[in-house]
Amino acid sequence: MDLAGALAAAETTSPVESLDVVARLLRDRLQAASVSFLIVDFTGSSVVRLGAADDVRSDEPPRRISLPGTLYGDVVRTQRPAVQREGTGAVRVVAPVTNRGDAIGLLELFLPDHPDEDAMGQIGVTAHALAYIVIANRSFTDVYQWGRRTRPLNLAAEIQHRLLPTSLACEAAQFTVAGALEPATHVGGDTFDYVVDRDTMQLSVTDAMGHDVEAALLATLAVGALRRARRAGAELEVQALEANRAVVDHGRRGFVTGQLLHVSLRDGDCSVRQRGASLAAAPETRKGRGDRSRSGSTLRGPSPCRLPGAAAGPAIG
Repeated sequence: MDLAGALAAAETTSPVESLDVVARLLRDRLQAASVSFLIVDFTGSSVVRLGAADDVRSDEPPRRISLPGTLYGDVVRTQRPAVQREGTGAVRVVAPVTNRGDAIGLLELFLPDHPDEDAMGQIGVTAHALAYIVIANRSFTDVYQWGRRTRPLNLAAEIQHRLLPTSLACEAAQFTVAGALEPATHVGGDTFDYVVDRDTMQLSVTDAMGHDVEAALLATLAVGALRRARRAGAELEVQALEANRAVVDHGRRGFVTGQLLHVSLRDGDCSVRQRGASLAAAPETRKGRGDRSRSGSTLRGPSPCRLPGAAAGPAIG
Protein backbone atom coordinates (compact mmCIF):
# COMPACT_ATOMS: atom_id res chain seq x y z
CA MET A 1 0.00 0.00 0.00
CA ASP A 2 1.43 3.37 -0.98
CA LEU A 3 0.65 6.77 0.54
CA ALA A 4 -1.66 7.79 -2.29
CA GLY A 5 -3.59 4.53 -2.03
CA ALA A 6 -4.06 4.86 1.72
CA LEU A 7 -5.29 8.44 1.44
CA ALA A 8 -7.62 7.55 -1.44
CA ALA A 9 -9.12 4.69 0.57
CA ALA A 10 -9.73 7.00 3.53
CA GLU A 11 -11.55 9.51 1.35
CA THR A 12 -14.11 6.94 0.26
CA THR A 13 -15.74 6.78 3.68
CA SER A 14 -16.85 9.04 6.52
CA PRO A 15 -14.30 10.87 8.72
CA VAL A 16 -15.14 8.58 11.64
CA GLU A 17 -14.52 5.35 9.69
CA SER A 18 -11.49 6.41 7.65
CA LEU A 19 -8.97 4.88 10.07
CA ASP A 20 -10.83 1.57 10.03
CA VAL A 21 -10.82 1.40 6.23
CA VAL A 22 -7.06 1.86 6.05
CA ALA A 23 -6.51 -0.59 8.91
CA ARG A 24 -8.58 -3.27 7.16
CA LEU A 25 -6.63 -2.81 3.93
CA LEU A 26 -3.34 -3.23 5.77
CA ARG A 27 -4.68 -6.24 7.70
CA ASP A 28 -5.74 -8.01 4.51
CA ARG A 29 -2.52 -7.19 2.67
CA LEU A 30 -0.22 -8.42 5.45
CA GLN A 31 -2.57 -11.15 6.71
CA ALA A 32 -2.48 -9.59 10.16
CA ALA A 33 -4.57 -10.99 12.99
CA SER A 34 -5.44 -7.44 14.00
CA VAL A 35 -4.57 -3.84 13.17
CA SER A 36 -5.45 -0.92 15.44
CA PHE A 37 -4.71 2.75 16.00
CA LEU A 38 -3.89 4.20 19.41
CA ILE A 39 -4.06 7.94 20.00
CA VAL A 40 -1.90 9.85 22.48
CA ASP A 41 -4.00 11.60 25.15
CA PHE A 42 -3.80 15.22 26.29
CA THR A 43 -1.39 14.36 29.11
CA GLY A 44 1.12 12.77 26.73
CA SER A 45 1.61 9.93 29.20
CA SER A 46 -1.05 7.51 27.93
CA VAL A 47 -2.59 6.18 24.75
CA VAL A 48 -6.15 5.09 23.96
CA ARG A 49 -7.10 2.39 21.48
CA LEU A 50 -9.72 3.65 19.04
CA GLY A 51 -11.99 0.80 17.93
CA ALA A 52 -14.31 0.53 14.96
CA ALA A 53 -16.65 3.45 14.42
CA ASP A 54 -19.66 1.67 15.87
CA ASP A 55 -17.65 0.68 18.94
CA VAL A 56 -16.75 4.23 19.97
CA ARG A 57 -18.90 5.37 22.88
CA SER A 58 -18.35 9.05 23.55
CA ASP A 59 -20.38 8.85 26.78
CA GLU A 60 -17.96 6.33 28.30
CA PRO A 61 -14.46 7.23 29.51
CA PRO A 62 -11.71 5.85 27.25
CA ARG A 63 -9.43 3.19 28.70
CA ARG A 64 -5.99 4.61 29.35
CA ILE A 65 -2.87 2.59 28.57
CA SER A 66 0.08 4.08 30.42
CA LEU A 67 3.20 4.72 28.30
CA PRO A 68 6.12 4.61 30.79
CA GLY A 69 7.91 1.27 30.82
CA THR A 70 5.99 -0.15 27.84
CA LEU A 71 6.74 -0.89 24.21
CA TYR A 72 4.28 1.88 23.35
CA GLY A 73 6.29 4.34 25.41
CA ASP A 74 9.54 3.29 23.74
CA VAL A 75 8.09 3.83 20.25
CA VAL A 76 6.63 7.23 21.15
CA ARG A 77 9.94 8.30 22.71
CA THR A 78 12.28 7.02 19.98
CA GLN A 79 9.87 7.54 17.05
CA ARG A 80 11.06 4.24 15.60
CA PRO A 81 8.97 1.12 14.90
CA ALA A 82 9.46 -1.88 17.18
CA VAL A 83 8.99 -5.60 16.53
CA GLN A 84 8.35 -8.05 19.34
CA ARG A 85 7.42 -11.74 19.27
CA GLU A 86 4.62 -12.58 21.68
CA GLY A 87 5.88 -15.87 23.15
CA THR A 88 5.53 -18.59 20.52
CA GLY A 89 2.60 -16.85 18.86
CA ALA A 90 2.12 -13.77 16.73
CA VAL A 91 4.66 -11.06 16.07
CA ARG A 92 3.70 -7.64 17.38
CA VAL A 93 4.67 -4.52 15.44
CA VAL A 94 4.19 -0.99 16.79
CA ALA A 95 4.93 2.01 14.55
CA PRO A 96 4.76 5.74 15.34
CA VAL A 97 1.99 7.82 13.77
CA THR A 98 3.68 11.20 13.58
CA ASN A 99 3.61 14.30 11.44
CA ARG A 100 6.60 16.67 11.58
CA GLY A 101 7.44 15.70 15.13
CA ASP A 102 3.85 15.85 16.40
CA ALA A 103 3.33 12.44 18.05
CA ILE A 104 -0.30 11.71 17.20
CA GLY A 105 -0.46 8.04 18.11
CA LEU A 106 0.62 4.51 17.26
CA LEU A 107 -0.19 1.82 14.70
CA GLU A 108 -0.21 -1.69 16.16
CA LEU A 109 -0.33 -4.97 14.23
CA PHE A 110 -0.15 -8.66 15.13
CA LEU A 111 1.39 -10.65 12.27
CA PRO A 112 1.81 -14.42 11.80
CA ASP A 113 5.53 -14.10 11.04
CA HIS A 114 8.37 -11.64 11.42
CA PRO A 115 7.81 -8.86 8.83
CA ASP A 116 10.31 -8.52 6.01
CA GLU A 117 11.66 -5.24 4.68
CA ASP A 118 8.75 -4.80 2.27
CA ALA A 119 6.18 -5.36 5.00
CA MET A 120 7.91 -2.90 7.32
CA GLY A 121 7.93 -0.38 4.49
CA GLN A 122 4.17 -0.79 4.02
CA ILE A 123 3.61 -0.40 7.75
CA GLY A 124 5.69 2.77 7.82
CA VAL A 125 3.87 4.30 4.85
CA THR A 126 0.49 3.43 6.36
CA ALA A 127 1.46 4.96 9.72
CA HIS A 128 2.53 8.12 7.91
CA ALA A 129 -0.76 8.17 6.00
CA LEU A 130 -2.72 7.75 9.24
CA ALA A 131 -1.12 10.93 10.58
CA TYR A 132 -2.44 12.88 7.60
CA ILE A 133 -5.84 11.20 7.90
CA VAL A 134 -6.19 12.15 11.57
CA ILE A 135 -5.12 15.74 10.87
CA ALA A 136 -7.54 16.02 7.95
CA ASN A 137 -10.53 14.48 9.76
CA ARG A 138 -10.27 15.63 13.36
CA SER A 139 -12.05 18.90 12.55
CA PHE A 140 -15.11 16.94 11.38
CA THR A 141 -15.67 14.62 14.35
CA ASP A 142 -15.17 14.48 18.12
CA VAL A 143 -13.96 10.86 18.03
CA TYR A 144 -10.31 11.88 18.19
CA GLN A 145 -11.03 14.42 20.92
CA TRP A 146 -12.87 11.70 22.85
CA GLY A 147 -9.85 9.44 22.61
CA ARG A 148 -7.51 12.12 23.96
CA ARG A 149 -9.68 12.89 27.00
CA THR A 150 -8.67 10.18 29.40
CA ARG A 151 -9.42 12.67 32.17
CA PRO A 152 -12.21 15.27 32.10
CA LEU A 153 -11.21 18.80 31.13
CA ASN A 154 -12.57 21.65 33.18
CA LEU A 155 -14.16 24.53 31.27
CA ALA A 156 -11.03 26.67 31.39
CA ALA A 157 -8.92 23.83 29.96
CA GLU A 158 -11.48 23.31 27.18
CA ILE A 159 -11.15 26.98 26.20
CA GLN A 160 -7.37 27.00 26.53
CA HIS A 161 -6.85 23.93 24.34
CA ARG A 162 -8.82 25.61 21.56
CA LEU A 163 -6.31 28.48 21.69
CA LEU A 164 -3.31 26.23 21.06
CA PRO A 165 -1.78 25.54 17.65
CA THR A 166 -3.41 22.61 15.85
CA SER A 167 -0.12 20.72 16.11
CA LEU A 168 1.81 21.09 19.35
CA ALA A 169 5.14 20.30 17.69
CA CYS A 170 6.84 20.96 14.37
CA GLU A 171 10.18 19.73 13.07
CA ALA A 172 12.10 21.08 10.10
CA ALA A 173 15.72 21.22 9.00
CA GLN A 174 16.27 24.59 10.72
CA PHE A 175 14.30 24.15 13.95
CA THR A 176 12.16 22.09 16.29
CA VAL A 177 9.39 23.81 18.22
CA ALA A 178 7.13 22.07 20.74
CA GLY A 179 4.92 22.95 23.68
CA ALA A 180 2.19 21.62 25.96
CA LEU A 181 -0.12 22.72 28.76
CA GLU A 182 0.59 21.12 32.12
CA PRO A 183 -1.50 19.97 33.86
CA ALA A 184 -3.51 19.36 30.70
CA THR A 185 -6.89 19.06 32.42
CA HIS A 186 -6.81 22.11 34.74
CA VAL A 187 -5.08 25.21 33.40
CA GLY A 188 -5.22 28.94 33.91
CA GLY A 189 -4.30 31.64 31.42
CA ASP A 190 -1.14 30.16 29.92
CA THR A 191 -0.98 29.84 26.14
CA PHE A 192 1.55 29.52 23.36
CA ASP A 193 1.35 29.85 19.61
CA TYR A 194 3.66 29.61 16.62
CA VAL A 195 3.59 29.98 12.86
CA VAL A 196 6.20 29.24 10.20
CA ASP A 197 6.64 31.31 7.06
CA ARG A 198 9.10 30.88 4.21
CA ASP A 199 12.05 32.48 5.99
CA THR A 200 10.80 33.19 9.51
CA MET A 201 9.08 31.67 12.51
CA GLN A 202 6.96 33.67 14.95
CA LEU A 203 6.16 32.47 18.46
CA SER A 204 4.21 33.80 21.42
CA VAL A 205 4.06 32.67 25.04
CA THR A 206 1.45 34.49 27.11
CA ASP A 207 0.05 34.34 30.64
CA ALA A 208 -3.30 35.93 31.41
CA MET A 209 -3.98 37.20 34.93
CA GLY A 210 -6.07 35.06 37.24
CA HIS A 211 -7.23 31.46 37.14
CA ASP A 212 -9.81 29.20 35.55
CA VAL A 213 -12.44 30.63 33.19
CA GLU A 214 -11.67 34.30 33.86
CA ALA A 215 -8.06 33.80 32.82
CA ALA A 216 -9.06 31.64 29.85
CA LEU A 217 -11.38 34.36 28.52
CA LEU A 218 -8.65 36.97 28.94
CA ALA A 219 -6.22 34.69 27.12
CA THR A 220 -8.75 34.35 24.29
CA LEU A 221 -8.69 38.13 23.82
CA ALA A 222 -4.91 38.27 23.75
CA VAL A 223 -4.35 35.30 21.45
CA GLY A 224 -7.12 36.40 19.09
CA ALA A 225 -5.69 39.91 18.81
CA LEU A 226 -2.15 38.62 18.30
CA ARG A 227 -3.23 36.22 15.54
CA ARG A 228 -5.33 38.86 13.83
CA ALA A 229 -2.45 41.33 13.74
CA ARG A 230 0.08 38.69 12.73
CA ARG A 231 -2.08 37.41 9.88
CA ALA A 232 -2.46 40.97 8.64
CA GLY A 233 1.34 41.15 8.30
CA ALA A 234 2.00 43.32 11.36
CA GLU A 235 5.43 43.47 13.00
CA LEU A 236 5.94 42.35 16.60
CA GLU A 237 5.49 45.82 18.06
CA VAL A 238 2.14 46.28 16.31
CA GLN A 239 1.03 42.79 17.34
CA ALA A 240 1.79 43.68 20.97
CA LEU A 241 -0.07 46.99 20.68
CA GLU A 242 -3.13 45.29 19.18
CA ALA A 243 -3.18 42.70 21.96
CA ASN A 244 -2.81 45.42 24.56
CA ARG A 245 -5.68 47.37 23.01
CA ALA A 246 -7.94 44.30 23.08
CA VAL A 247 -7.15 43.63 26.73
CA VAL A 248 -7.66 47.28 27.72
CA ASP A 249 -10.95 47.59 25.81
CA HIS A 250 -12.50 44.24 26.68
CA GLY A 251 -10.45 42.62 29.43
CA ARG A 252 -12.35 43.97 32.47
CA ARG A 253 -9.22 45.48 34.05
CA GLY A 254 -7.21 42.30 33.59
CA PHE A 255 -3.68 42.10 32.23
CA VAL A 256 -1.55 39.69 30.23
CA THR A 257 2.20 39.14 30.29
CA GLY A 258 4.06 37.51 27.48
CA GLN A 259 6.90 37.13 25.03
CA LEU A 260 6.67 37.55 21.26
CA LEU A 261 9.51 36.17 19.16
CA HIS A 262 10.41 36.60 15.50
CA VAL A 263 13.13 34.17 14.37
CA SER A 264 14.94 34.29 11.05
CA LEU A 265 15.29 30.79 9.62
CA ARG A 266 18.14 31.99 7.42
CA ASP A 267 20.63 33.03 10.10
CA GLY A 268 18.89 32.38 13.45
CA ASP A 269 18.63 36.07 14.31
CA CYS A 270 15.87 36.66 16.86
CA SER A 271 13.73 39.64 17.88
CA VAL A 272 11.82 39.51 21.16
CA ARG A 273 9.10 41.62 22.75
CA GLN A 274 8.41 41.15 26.46
CA ARG A 275 6.65 43.21 29.09
CA GLY A 276 5.91 42.42 32.73
CA ALA A 277 2.52 44.13 32.93
CA SER A 278 1.21 44.17 29.36
CA LEU A 279 2.23 43.20 25.86
CA ALA A 280 2.59 46.79 24.64
CA ALA A 281 5.73 48.88 24.08
CA ALA A 282 8.14 46.13 25.01
CA PRO A 283 11.80 46.43 23.98
CA GLU A 284 13.48 44.61 21.11
CA THR A 285 16.42 42.25 21.43
CA ARG A 286 18.93 40.83 19.03
CA LYS A 287 20.60 37.60 20.03
CA GLY A 288 19.56 37.93 23.66
CA ARG A 289 20.69 41.54 24.29
CA GLY A 290 17.94 43.71 25.78
CA ASP A 291 17.58 47.49 25.60
CA ARG A 292 15.51 49.76 27.77
CA SER A 293 12.10 50.78 26.55
CA ARG A 294 10.80 54.32 26.64
CA SER A 295 9.00 53.57 29.90
CA GLY A 296 12.29 52.54 31.51
CA SER A 297 11.43 48.90 32.14
CA THR A 298 14.19 46.39 31.51
CA LEU A 299 13.78 43.33 29.32
CA ARG A 300 13.98 40.08 31.21
CA GLY A 301 14.19 38.11 27.97
CA PRO A 302 15.69 34.74 27.11
CA SER A 303 19.41 34.09 27.16
CA PRO A 304 21.40 33.82 23.92
CA CYS A 305 20.99 30.49 22.15
CA ARG A 306 21.35 28.97 18.71
CA LEU A 307 19.21 27.35 16.03
CA PRO A 308 20.61 24.07 14.67
CA GLY A 309 22.77 24.91 11.67
CA ALA A 310 22.35 28.67 12.09
CA ALA A 311 25.07 31.20 12.79
CA ALA A 312 23.33 32.56 15.87
CA GLY A 313 19.91 32.74 17.47
CA PRO A 314 17.59 30.69 19.65
CA ALA A 315 17.21 26.94 19.71
CA ILE A 316 13.49 26.39 19.99
CA GLY A 317 12.16 23.26 21.64
